[in-house]
Amino acid sequence: MRNTGTKTWFTAAELADLALPGLPSAKRKVNERAAEERWALASDDSGQPLARPRAGRGGGMEYSIRLLPATARAELVRRGVSIAARVIGRQDEGASQLWSWFDQQSDKTRVEAERRLRIIERIDCFEAGGMTRSDAVAAMADSGAASRSTLWAWLKLVEGVAPADRLPCLAPRRRGGGAKSEIDAEIWQFFKSDFLRLEEPSLSSCYLRAQELAASRGVDLPCERTLQRRLESEVDPRVIIARRKGAEALRRSMPAQERSVAQLHAMQAVNVDGHKFDVFVRTEDGRTIRPIMVAIQDVYSRKLLAWRIAESESAYVTRLAFADLFRTWGIPLECLLDNGRGFASKWITGGAKTRFRFKIKDDEPTGLLTSLNIKIHWATPYRGQSKPIERAFRELADYVARHPAMAGAYTGNKPDAKPENYNSKAVPIAEFRRQVAKGIAIHNARGKRQTEMARGRSFDDAFAESYASAPIGKASPEQLRLALLAAEQIRVDRRTGELRFMGNRYWSPEMSGYHGRIVTVRFDPENLHDPLHVYDQAGAYLLSADIIDKTGFFDVAGAKRRAKQEAELRRAVRTATQMEDLLDAEQLAAMLPDHEDDDAPIEASIVRPVRHRATAGALAREQRSHENFTADFSSAVEKLRLVK
Repeated sequence: MRNTGTKTWFTAAELADLALPGLPSAKRKVNERAAEERWALASDDSGQPLARPRAGRGGGMEYSIRLLPATARAELVRRGVSIAARVIGRQDEGASQLWSWFDQQSDKTRVEAERRLRIIERIDCFEAGGMTRSDAVAAMADSGAASRSTLWAWLKLVEGVAPADRLPCLAPRRRGGGAKSEIDAEIWQFFKSDFLRLEEPSLSSCYLRAQELAASRGVDLPCERTLQRRLESEVDPRVIIARRKGAEALRRSMPAQERSVAQLHAMQAVNVDGHKFDVFVRTEDGRTIRPIMVAIQDVYSRKLLAWRIAESESAYVTRLAFADLFRTWGIPLECLLDNGRGFASKWITGGAKTRFRFKIKDDEPTGLLTSLNIKIHWATPYRGQSKPIERAFRELADYVARHPAMAGAYTGNKPDAKPENYNSKAVPIAEFRRQVAKGIAIHNARGKRQTEMARGRSFDDAFAESYASAPIGKASPEQLRLALLAAEQIRVDRRTGELRFMGNRYWSPEMSGYHGRIVTVRFDPENLHDPLHVYDQAGAYLLSADIIDKTGFFDVAGAKRRAKQEAELRRAVRTATQMEDLLDAEQLAAMLPDHEDDDAPIEASIVRPVRHRATAGALAREQRSHENFTADFSSAVEKLRLVK
């Protein structure tokens, strides 16, 4: 079907080929709808029929554009198939759809429409001056504006259109150049499936493979550009992103979520995470490592409050960082953590029912944050945007890792970005810690921050302003002890009451009351000779157990200490026994009631018959045995009589 821009009558086959929204795309279905809605009997307000016999070979019916749904008419306008659809749409619904289409066009299209409108307006001026329309068109054609046929076509486009709506009517429209290219369904499916893979093959390579498959089946394949246009028009761009780049790329195609901290205050919520520096560092024992920093950031002000440098991310380093936070600033109400092993460890978040890692056990020790009633929030795994501290790590990576003092020790932030002087030296860990502390101080004090709470100030200023008036919980010595000591769960020896832990034995006289019980011990991993602090599973403090040192085989002092401990144990037990005011055995016997014997036999109220269950052979053997016994007994008596 040739698009002239003025077509107002369509056959069922033409409507099916156009595949308009609101109409079926099959000729049979269009005819069924025409029959259901009685298009053949429809007429306009003036009584003119909206259906007519088709002139030409084949016959059939043609239907007026007025019978089509509004969405179908708008699509005809968009494609430039029929300008009459715009006039009808304006009469029925207004010209908003036509102007909406015009707003979506390129600047080149709008400029050309404005040029045509100025030419039409000059023709109107010539007519207003007394010239006939034919003379006005001839005059404009002679001026080189356009050919006469083109000018008459433009005048026809705006015929009956209000002057205010002429501009979109005169806009040039791209018209289809012919029938839609046919592509074998299986070849098309193969091409799409090949292109929509995570390996992101080029469109040209996919086309070559589709061409090879089509040749093997004897099927014609359109050119590569045709397949590309069809892919762009039929496949949702979101599907292309998801299939070729993955779910994360699809998520990033959406605007990022912005979260406000205006309702918080300083030290209400903190964010903790670890960062591995791209620097070679030499430890005290001469090893070369890439150090890890566990840092804690105030969510409200974005200030870094506490940090620790270690060889690897662990619960021990995390606990020490929290101890620094508690000692210097206080105890926060909430904490945002990553689900790394150093943070989901039972030493830190044991007892929290929302931990990502490990199986939750009812008898596991209570973690540091859980025991202090700090509300735990888990950041989404592999989602750096959900952790505000990642921005601070990016700044420190630039300032500290690329500092002049790190020259030769910088490793690069990825394998293919190694500097020329890679691994030429390693920075002493003491110097590295000093540079990190300096970098964090500069990071906190740097002005002109554009965060929600800083508003052009530094993180230090934003934190200090809120911290001065915020309710802050201060850490007691007992709470600091919880932070500095690690926790582990062990069972008290059932027989001796001692604790066997890390190859050592620990004991206290008070342990005698906890034989066989499971307890939580808190200890300093760097000094196992210090006493163990023993807690029950609910976190209540019980006692302190000292280490039992090994003694020499002939150590007299050690033997005396042991004897003294045994004597103290006996004395304590004796004192405890006296406090119980127990009765001796004679007193217990005297307290029992006396029982008199009754000589009268007790008659059974129910007699149970006893039946012999032996076989007949057994009964015969028993009879012979009895007879033999009787004979032997009689013979023995006779011999005794003769002896006398």
